[in-house]
This record gives sequence, C-alpha cells and structure tokens, in this order.
Amino acid sequence: MSRLARYRRELRDRWLAVRLGLAGRQHQYGEIIALRRFVAHFGVDCVIDVGANAGQYATMLRRDVGFRGTILSFEPNPDVCAALERKAGSDSRWHVYNIALSDRDGEAEFNIMAADQFSSLNAPGEGLEPIFAQRNRVTRSVRVPCARLDTLLPDLEPASDARAILLKMDTQGHDAQVCSGASRVLPEMVGVQSELAVRAIYEGATDYRTMIKLLERSGFVPNAIFANNKGHFPLLVEMDGLFVRADLTQDGNVPIV
Repeated sequence: MSRLARYRRELRDRWLAVRLGLAGRQHQYGEIIALRRFVAHFGVDCVIDVGANAGQYATMLRRDVGFRGTILSFEPNPDVCAALERKAGSDSRWHVYNIALSDRDGEAEFNIMAADQFSSLNAPGEGLEPIFAQRNRVTRSVRVPCARLDTLLPDLEPASDARAILLKMDTQGHDAQVCSGASRVLPEMVGVQSELAVRAIYEGATDYRTMIKLLERSGFVPNAIFANNKGHFPLLVEMDGLFVRADLTQDGNVPIV
C-alpha cells in the first residue's frame, strides 16, 4: 500500500471513530474496521445474515463497511421480518427470508422476547441479572419454518453466482446448530462471524471456548474478536468473532484444536 493510500485509510478510520462516537456507537468501531479489511482482502461478494432482526447488521454493512454485494437476511419473527422487508425493499441486492436457520428442516417453536432483539429458538437462561431478566423474557411463542443452510443454499438464486461468501450468525444462543445444519456448505464460505457467549443468557447456548473449537474443527481460524455489547461494565457478556477459512491464510497449516 502506498503512503498516500495509507494516509487516506487513516483519515477514513478517524472520521469513522468520530461519527460513531457522536452516534453513541463507538463500541462498533472494531467490528467495522475488521469487516472493511476482511471484505476487501477476501473479495466478499455475498453475506448470509442469519438472525437479521430489524436489519441492523445489513444496514451497518451498507453504510459503514461500504459493502455493495448481495445480502441474504434470515429473520424468523414474522412481525420484525415484515418491517425488515420494507427496509430492504429499495435495495435490489438485499433479500429477506422469514425462516429460522437451524440443524433441521421443518418447523420450530420460536420465542419472542420482551425486547425483540433477544428473541430466539432457545429459552432464556435462569438466574439472569435484572437488565436481562426484564428484556430476555418470553412474551409469546410462534411456530416458524426452519431449515438447514445445507438444504436452502443450493436453491437460493441470489447466491448462485457468489464467489466469496461470509456467513454471519446472531441467533441468540443457536449459532452452533446453524453450523451443524451447514456442514456441507460451510467449507465453501471464506469466513464466519459468530456470537461468542462469555456469560450464557440462553438455555443450551454454546460458550465462547466451545464455539471457537467448533469453528476450528470446521476449518476456520480467528481473524478478529470484538465486544458486541456495551453498558454491562465491569463484566463482558458477549463477543463477536470473525473467522477466516484456514486455507486462505498465509500459512494454511494452522493446527486444529
């Protein structure tokens, strides 16, 4: 990279820090910087956005990361998905599916929580602090279609010509099951972004150590780790991990734990 290019990137990064700080989103700085570099370096042209909620991640990809490729957003909550479809309606490369991705095909009971971003196929954990007990509380459950990515991806026309796919999961405790249901197509991904739970707030949720080992056994190694929450000082609740397929690294012979 030339000196001028480095200077321009530094200015862009500094302006991002200012803009995020003014919007109260400074906790997202590390994630955005990591994604910018990852998308550019590996030529990501398609993102599978599992657990899209109201489209926060896809909006961040467009507005902050500068991603212009295809986005496939999966959101099981029918009410939230309807709003998500309206948001994506003006973007011809953003596609929305009202489906829960899991390790089975069929239907599943989906828990809608008091704060909809906590909604999950998993039940809330026990002994939660008040901030989580109030928000991560089941208000109702609905039957939703669920599918394995192994089943869906071969027939998803918007992804048919994708050359470099990033799988992002934010399923509130269900990421391991999504990976299990993607065992055949996972090796086609250039990267995976997953929640890494430090403190379990869902029953049966996979903790961060187990999730990292699971992804390593699937052929992915850490690229970046960043906190994905704020306001819970002094205890870390969750992180996000960005993982790259090991054979795409300089020394692809990274030992699998």
